[in-house]
Amino acid sequence: MTENLHRKFALEVAERLVAAGYQALWAGGCVRDYLMGQSPEDYDVATDAVPDQVRKIFGRKQTFAVGESFGVIVVLGPGKQYGQVEVATFRQDSLTSDGRRPDSIQFCSAQEDAQRRDLTINGLFYDPLNDEVLDYVGGRKDLEQKIIRAIGNPVARMQEDKLRMLRCIRFTSRFQFQLDRQTADAIRELAPQIQVVSKERIAQEMRKIFADKNRAFALQLIDSLGLFRVLFPELEQYWASSSFRSTTIKYFEQLQLQDYQLAFAILLREMQLSADSINSSRSPSPVKKFCKALKFSNQETDCIDWLVAHQSALQQASNLALHQLKPLLCSSYAGQLLELTRLHETVTNQPPEDFEYCMEYLKKTPPEVLDPPTLLSGDDLIKSGMKPGKNFSELLKKVRCAQLDEQIQTEQQARNLIGLNK
Repeated sequence: MTENLHRKFALEVAERLVAAGYQALWAGGCVRDYLMGQSPEDYDVATDAVPDQVRKIFGRKQTFAVGESFGVIVVLGPGKQYGQVEVATFRQDSLTSDGRRPDSIQFCSAQEDAQRRDLTINGLFYDPLNDEVLDYVGGRKDLEQKIIRAIGNPVARMQEDKLRMLRCIRFTSRFQFQLDRQTADAIRELAPQIQVVSKERIAQEMRKIFADKNRAFALQLIDSLGLFRVLFPELEQYWASSSFRSTTIKYFEQLQLQDYQLAFAILLREMQLSADSINSSRSPSPVKKFCKALKFSNQETDCIDWLVAHQSALQQASNLALHQLKPLLCSSYAGQLLELTRLHETVTNQPPEDFEYCMEYLKKTPPEVLDPPTLLSGDDLIKSGMKPGKNFSELLKKVRCAQLDEQIQTEQQARNLIGLNK
């Protein structure tokens, strides 16, 4: 229903622009997806109306500028379920001095606008009022022939925005198309220049690539086009090993979750620290340094770092004490760790014994047994007359381990265990 409402609103936006005397076309990815029989995630409208005219038509309260200097206005739907539509004025971009944004723009026609877009399959327009596809760049033919091709001169397209190199890889792997040879050659030539792109933008593109089911194909493409060593210099020493490369590809091929964090953990798995330094707060782990360099959030970094540090934790799960097993299975990252365990057994051609043991244990263990409320806290120790000290954590750990091992169940049993009277 929401999808239909979003489409309906995108149609209404086009209708209102046309009613006001302007041209209005759906543009880019939504046209590509529509022609491929897929449901577009977003709808973009391209028009000859300039930003001030767009805001006048839809009203200031229903619009806001996300790139007004580049001719982009967001029009809000009448309700959240209608979504929002980006309305962009047809434009030509000048040369870019930073490899990302044009130094200036000039408003133009739809045909001229199509020429400044990245790929032919993303340079299509659709007139929703007349049900007509407008193709000025050969995108429809490339869709039919399943080719990813830069519009015009591929070197020029990549130089305008170096991130387009990764976008080519993402669309090639996502759709399982063939990458045009000249476009591939342009990427190889310009690969070192992707360093000028901000880490945030690279990370955002890599999230999409690694979340996709065809991530293994994408990783091989990144490598073959010369981008791997530029994007991930910290991993070059590992990637140089054919064993590491082939195993990583196998992991990626078998990974069933749409989870880029787990994919990164697999890629970084050789960075695991020794057990003594995993919890060190004095120096960040190399995994955390890697994530920080890519400007990942704290949550993303913690997840990836935890998965790398605990990648082998569930191996021989049936031999683990309950106080070791339970915290792993009730972790917020337990699902990813279980998948990592399954992947290890699959890739190394082992029976899925550890994975199945954990799944069976989770099935038969109630949440209150898996992660019961603590029996004693630091405040309880203080109230009993103990002075805070290093032994606090040791005593509380002793109690918690005994509780998780199901040796004690009550507060009094916990007190008796550590010789603490009420």
